[in-house]
Amino acid sequence: MSDNKQRIAGLLRDGFDALNKGDAAKAAECCKAAMMIDRAHPEIHFLVGLTALDMNDLKTAASAFGSVVKLAPGHGAGWANLARIFIRLGQPLRAEQALEKAIAAKPGDAASADLIGVVSSALGDQQQAKKWYSRAVQRAPDQPAFQVNLASAEIFLGEREAAEKTLTALLARHDSIAQAEWLFSSLKKAESPARADMLMEKAAKARDNSSRAFLAYAAGKDYEDCEAWEEAFGAFEAGAKAKRATIDYNEAAEKAMFAALQETFNAGWAAGIRAGHDDPSPIFVVGQPRTGTTLIERIIASHSMVESAGELQQFGLSVRRLTKSDNPDRWAPETIRASAAVDPAALGKEYLRASAVMQGSAPRFVDKLPGNYLHIPLILAALPNARIVHLTRNPMDSCFASYKQLFAEAYFHSYDQAEMGRHHARYLKLMEHWRRLFPGRFFDISYEATVADLEPHARALISHLELPWEDQCLSFHEQKSAVATASAVQVREKPHTRSVGRWRRYGAALDPMAAALRSAGVEIESAG
Repeated sequence: MSDNKQRIAGLLRDGFDALNKGDAAKAAECCKAAMMIDRAHPEIHFLVGLTALDMNDLKTAASAFGSVVKLAPGHGAGWANLARIFIRLGQPLRAEQALEKAIAAKPGDAASADLIGVVSSALGDQQQAKKWYSRAVQRAPDQPAFQVNLASAEIFLGEREAAEKTLTALLARHDSIAQAEWLFSSLKKAESPARADMLMEKAAKARDNSSRAFLAYAAGKDYEDCEAWEEAFGAFEAGAKAKRATIDYNEAAEKAMFAALQETFNAGWAAGIRAGHDDPSPIFVVGQPRTGTTLIERIIASHSMVESAGELQQFGLSVRRLTKSDNPDRWAPETIRASAAVDPAALGKEYLRASAVMQGSAPRFVDKLPGNYLHIPLILAALPNARIVHLTRNPMDSCFASYKQLFAEAYFHSYDQAEMGRHHARYLKLMEHWRRLFPGRFFDISYEATVADLEPHARALISHLELPWEDQCLSFHEQKSAVATASAVQVREKPHTRSVGRWRRYGAALDPMAAALRSAGVEIESAG
């Protein structure tokens, strides 16, 4: 080996070692020194990319990984990292193209396999994500992070027994994986508060807010299962406070987003809608998260002509692919305005293409992503023969359901009671705007009314979807198919009203949430 090759090998070794120890500055010094020797070495550019990612410098990282794949077109890890960056930059089409290159390269290392899974998940293909997570676990069985990702995919796909097996094995070897504890709590109803007590002890000793949030939310769920209301609220509050400390929620930006939606999609825009794609197969179930959308989905998917596709990201991603905007923030006002000019027929066609793998073989399919309520005008334009079902629920029950749930990288407004209340008021105002703009174009169904008297509301729902009535729609809880939701335990039961008015169990503890709603003009006693 020549002297230069030896020096480069040493610098790369030192650089990767420094990065693994969290010393990005030292890694950057190694990059500079190696670049002085050979600027055409792909692994040097790869280290530059990883170092830039560690510093959250996406522009430099994209350039570095771009150099990697230019110098070594078959560099699977380079393509996978490039795909991840394009996702973060809000460029799903370029992410898809880079992901295809990464898969074609057939990378043999576990980290690349896991990363391909992460990007696949972000692009909405959970089956592909699970396949690559499984490969990562097979290649590096002692890496807890890979097993957590696999379990997350299994839960998302409703493969709860497989997830329990994955997590049980992981926690038997590593009892301090906070995210694994949180995932495990979601799998079954707790019979006693003993595990919750243990989780809160761990949360008190946790070294970082992220771990503290996972452990506290897991404990809160178990306490609530046992009707230990005071302990449950203490755990939820601790988890929310910890999670809130890890995120940067910009409420002003959210207010601007809602305002832009109402200003952009107005009566003039609605009057000028061009013909969309005529496919009648999609059924969208929308609303706020954790408010009963899974119940409604299960009623619909019990019908012989309908399959559940799960919570798909494909409509929003399709909008993003066709929108002529360079802004990585898909909800920036300028991006929203640009999306209004997307060709409806092209958007409908692109959504159906992107979701084809998830649709199943039945004539109709359900897309149950709650946040698609933000896309209602574009859905109605792009797919005029599709159906939209909007779930309504009491504002306090709705807000508290989100507050007590730890989400992945979404719903940042839900970790503070007042912020949650103000967000909900904006959501209700937007839905009223959509009703005025598109009268009769989507179906409102009340959670409270449906669980109190299932049959008439289920019949009205199926009638709206223009499907023939089938009695099995009343026995959705007997379905054996997978349930990819945190509500999976509940939807295996007959309809019940236990969750109606549950917020009252917590009394004055939820006063900040109630005050925020009332201040925004929301009647907290209303059913939706």
